[in-house]
Amino acid sequence: MQAALANVSVAVSPAEKYREYLATKGLRLTRERSIIVEEVFAYHEHFDAEQLISRLAQKTDGRRVSRSTIYRSLLQLEEASLIRKVARQEDRDVFEHDYGYPQHDHLICRKCGTLTEFQADIIARSLEEVASQHGFRMDGHRLEVTGLCNECCRPPASRPKKLNLL
Repeated sequence: MQAALANVSVAVSPAEKYREYLATKGLRLTRERSIIVEEVFAYHEHFDAEQLISRLAQKTDGRRVSRSTIYRSLLQLEEASLIRKVARQEDRDVFEHDYGYPQHDHLICRKCGTLTEFQADIIARSLEEVASQHGFRMDGHRLEVTGLCNECCRPPASRPKKLNLL
């Protein structure tokens, strides 16, 4: 089981940052967009558009949001640096919070799709050193390590042999 990463203190709420981004595009934070950003930041877990649609549909308070608005809002939230695509699994984009969450990296199982978050200061230091050697000003990094998780590396469990009693 992985340890949860702590939230990072931010100056403005995700909804306010989204409102500011929308204003730069001549758009406003509508009721539907507000519901979406609220739901996206209600939990810290990786999600795809269909999972978000399902979570919003389960709400019983009458807060309906159209599918197309959800897809458009996910693109806008990504452009606003509030969320980011982590991986593409089975023809779906998987997102996570990018705002208010610490720099971290991912181990991605190519068999079952499990995403494991981790922080490793040695990686960050190494990247800063490489960037410095090249006169590059680094403002972040993204590391996704693919392979097989522990569960997928296990051999199939021995199955009892069927007895043929005929």
